[in-house]
Amino acid sequence: QVQLVESGGGLVQPGGSLRLSCAASRRILSPYVMGWYRQAPGTQRELVAAVTSGGSTNYADSVKGRFTISRDNAKNMVYLQMNSLKPEDTAVYYCNIKQTWSGMDAWGQGTLVTVSS
Repeated sequence: QVQLVESGGGLVQPGGSLRLSCAASRRILSPYVMGWYRQAPGTQRELVAAVTSGGSTNYADSVKGRFTISRDNAKNMVYLQMNSLKPEDTAVYYCNIKQTWSGMDAWGQGTLVTVSS
């Protein structure tokens, strides 16, 4: 099983930006989907953005135009650039890798993002 470690969370004012990073402990064989999820207190975990091994991306409607997911295969990294942050973006953000052909479904420990003035 691969280990995932997120970083980059913190406190930011509304309208600000943060970049989250997720480091995988080893190379992930294709095909796979890497995603960022978030969970605010009292809510269910939701998909924020995902990128496939082929490079296709998809985003939650609430973050389209503000967040960008990207990956660096050489470094086994996935990133989430978050711009124009809003208080409702406050949540713990989790990195995930799904590899349906192997049954892998790995999660990181999460990183807290707080958007507040």
